[in-house]
Amino acid sequence: MADADVDVVLLSVGADLPWLIGYEAMPSERLTMAVVPQSGDIHLVVPELEAPRVTVADDLFEVVAWHETEDPLGLVADSVGGGATVALGDQTWARFAIGLQDRVAGIRLQTASRMLGELRLRKDSVEIDMLRTAGAAADTVSAALAGERFSGRTERQLAASIAEATVAAGHDKAAFTIVASGPNAASPHHEPGDRAMQRGDVVVVDFGGSVRGYHSDTTRTFAVGDPPDDVAEAFEVLVEAQRVGRKTAEAGVAAEEVDAATRTVIDDAGYGKYFIHRTGHGIGLDVHEDPYLVVGNDTALEEGMAFSIEPGIYKPGRWGMRIEDIVVVTSEGLEALNNTDRSLVVVG
Repeated sequence: MADADVDVVLLSVGADLPWLIGYEAMPSERLTMAVVPQSGDIHLVVPELEAPRVTVADDLFEVVAWHETEDPLGLVADSVGGGATVALGDQTWARFAIGLQDRVAGIRLQTASRMLGELRLRKDSVEIDMLRTAGAAADTVSAALAGERFSGRTERQLAASIAEATVAAGHDKAAFTIVASGPNAASPHHEPGDRAMQRGDVVVVDFGGSVRGYHSDTTRTFAVGDPPDDVAEAFEVLVEAQRVGRKTAEAGVAAEEVDAATRTVIDDAGYGKYFIHRTGHGIGLDVHEDPYLVVGNDTALEEGMAFSIEPGIYKPGRWGMRIEDIVVVTSEGLEALNNTDRSLVVVG
């Protein structure tokens, strides 16, 4: 904060708050906000009815519980003072950001991710252990899917089954589940619907959960019955692109170089226009966070950085395919946290 000339950091909803002090704010019109001055004590302004949820050691910060008839933003404003430079949590609701500007004369706002993003970028050993645990639990689910019946079930039915299995495998909760079949598989973030899967379909399954807040995120692609020749050929290209991405990602390499490596394989095979998203994203308390493996990001990969490698090929109206693993840069090289079969798995 001193280096950035920031007087106060204010954190509300989002992952920055639990990362820093271990308490997660409820997303609500009732304000929860940590006031972190450059020097002095941290205060957590929290609704009185939610104060019992604050079970973190009380020597880390002072809890300021506000009653329903009080103005919590006023309590925060009093702690900030006029003319302050404030780093505000990126996910803070607009009503609170605008309210602060109205209440504090001369306040200068900037995004807290300028500092906290840099700190959260490199995971420590405890965080990596949580990611390993989450990744292993996701692998348990992925492996079991090879024995599942897809044909005749709807995307929504299979997604519900996967979400249940995600928790049973060891996650605290399921964070998301994508089941995209047939032409729907060409939509990378398809919402599972009532389409019944049938023979000849390619099915993209992308899911994740969290362990103590740290996430898994993995994607595998399935064929219901023997895949058409064009699907099998494209998938060989995808496997190679993902392998090259994993091989390229190591300490000292720029994030954009990993994206370029996977993209070159797909481009050279003639599928370049069907690879419509970045190669990967960081992961931790957020499913998507820094570093992003995308052209224009010259951030050098470092030990402790965790991210996905997930090239995809999507033919609109026909099919889509993606392979995704979470990896961590370690002192001994790249560690893959997902290690199930990356081939096109044929299911019934």
